Amino acid sequence: MSRTIWTVIGVIAAVVIAWILVDVVFSVLWFIVKLAIVAVVAVVVFFVLRNVFGRSGDQGSIER
Repeated sequence: MSRTIWTVIGVIAAVVIAWILVDVVFSVLWFIVKLAIVAVVAVVVFFVLRNVFGRSGDQGSIER
């Protein structure tokens, strides 16, 4: 009887620990994915802003 109780407690502890580990791993992975998306969007925005301000700066220098 005592062995069965410890087996059940061990299984429950294993499930709880696995749940926590999977939650942490998915949180870290989601953070990395979000960071990658932010980096890509930042690069696109940077080039768009550079083109917008670069063109207006070029037009200003041509008019002078």
